[in-house]
Amino acid sequence: MPFDSERRVAEAAARAAAAFIRPHAGRLSAADLRAKGVHDLVSFVDEGSQRIVLDALRAAFPDDVLVGEEGADGSIDLDTGRVWIVDPLDGTTNFAHGIAPYAVSIGLRVEGIGQMGVVLDVAHDELFSAVRGEGLTVDGVPTTVSVTTRLDDALIATGFPFRDFRYLGGYLEAAEALMRSTRGLRRHGAAAVDLAWTAAGRFDGFFEAGLAPWDVAAGVVLVEAAGGELTGLWDGADPVTTGGLVAAAPGIADALRAATAPLGPAYRRTCIERENI
Repeated sequence: MPFDSERRVAEAAARAAAAFIRPHAGRLSAADLRAKGVHDLVSFVDEGSQRIVLDALRAAFPDDVLVGEEGADGSIDLDTGRVWIVDPLDGTTNFAHGIAPYAVSIGLRVEGIGQMGVVLDVAHDELFSAVRGEGLTVDGVPTTVSVTTRLDDALIATGFPFRDFRYLGGYLEAAEALMRSTRGLRRHGAAAVDLAWTAAGRFDGFFEAGLAPWDVAAGVVLVEAAGGELTGLWDGADPVTTGGLVAAAPGIADALRAATAPLGPAYRRTCIERENI
């Protein structure tokens, strides 16, 4: 099968990183944490987990490009060649406060297309794994997105703006529409897990903006492999490179995109101001 060896290596690397992460859960002190940006934490656990994953990938695929969250400078071309995109501990703030979820996320893009994704939900010890076009497995069991067809029956995940608030008005307009038209919104603080749970049919959809490539590179593969629909926040926008997306079960995808439409223009203006597009 295509990308089978890549998948096996990524799964093993994620498990090794999780074994390093778990003993430190709920045990970090203020001295163990550093702020690398506005409301954005990093710890020795993130850095140690990243070393484990990148060392495993480098040993198996020495000619590939490796991008990890810790130390990434944004200068690497994500659309050329084989690029591994790693979040060694998605949900660091959750982890620092001793709450779930938090995860290891490993995605592989080839010529700008996501081909393989692995997300290991560390706290629940669940492994979500997929190769493009080959379906999703959760702990080895084939799994698909939900069969929900009505927005008022849907549970939707999201992430609040927390670094850049220039698109907050558009986000709040979308959130209000969904508060009024769905079973509810959930914000768990780990986009990789939100996407994995959407892929597995636990959430019916997910939307967020302001994300980084390592937050979503694996999760977008999971959603599409599981039969879900995934789009950027405006026509032609790549969710991985622009950091904004809508992911949903096919039965509610159009309705979710319509409800979140106010977010797109507001976030696009923000991206233009930041020269992200």
